[in-house]
Amino acid sequence: MGFYLYWIVHISSQAFLVDMIDRFTNPLIQEAYKRISSLPKVEARLSYHDGVHIDFKASQDEIEQIRDVAKGLKPWRKGPFYLNELHIDSEWRSFIKWGILASRIKLEDKDVADVGCNNGYYLYEMLKHKPRSLTGFDPGEIFYAQFCFLQHFLSAPIIYERLGIEHLEEYQKKFDVIFCLGVLYHRSDPIAALKSLSRALRPDGEIILDTLIIDDDKEVALFPKESYAKMRNIYFIPSVSALKAWCYRARLELVEVLDMRQTTIDEQRKTEWIDSLSLDSFLAEDLQTTIEGYPMPKRGYFRLKRSK
Repeated sequence: MGFYLYWIVHISSQAFLVDMIDRFTNPLIQEAYKRISSLPKVEARLSYHDGVHIDFKASQDEIEQIRDVAKGLKPWRKGPFYLNELHIDSEWRSFIKWGILASRIKLEDKDVADVGCNNGYYLYEMLKHKPRSLTGFDPGEIFYAQFCFLQHFLSAPIIYERLGIEHLEEYQKKFDVIFCLGVLYHRSDPIAALKSLSRALRPDGEIILDTLIIDDDKEVALFPKESYAKMRNIYFIPSVSALKAWCYRARLELVEVLDMRQTTIDEQRKTEWIDSLSLDSFLAEDLQTTIEGYPMPKRGYFRLKRSK
């Protein structure tokens, strides 16, 4: 049975929405943002069950208007989201990953950050854990636009900063818990990234890290020449031993392996909400290696703390 949390909220003001248009550089996103400001004003109820559910009173014509705006914000990578009967079927079924982590964390009355937060899916999941504050970091324009679309209905107490991991150490606030999910292998200097995370922590804070992993006892990492599962922005995929060595160089300690499991096409797959291919198209026919011949995607979930 899903855990349900109900949140009665009002949408952001139209003046705020119009003001935000100037923050986008892509004309298509600017136009989508203008359309967000024309959506109906509602009171919404937030709940959770295999995704984030946003329920409110709306006519069928209004739901179709909302659907058109959401379609204009593709690709939806994280989710799913349900706005009444509208199902935004994202590429990732993110509740699977959150289900791995939710029972292993304590966020109540803590200042929490999500680095590489995408459209804020995990931040919405974190709300029910009653943190003191929630801050998301992601420079991606389309992801921020999706977050603003969702906030039109929710106005949840979440701060969203269009900043990257490299900006963390200069950010004015420090955090008790920092989530870094699916980011590290996109960084060409993973040790520098870990240092930035460490410097953004309070002394007794912790990092919840999710990253691709290879099976090897030695301190080695896979460095794909051109791409990994057709992703060209993949740099280093470490063994657990290599990750521990990176942490040592970054003055962190890998204190707990929370889970290790292979990514499957049940968790990540093509849907009508991304307009592109997904994991099933990037694996070999026997589903034993990637299309390039590398090991299948395997993720490790780790708890890191500052070294003493």
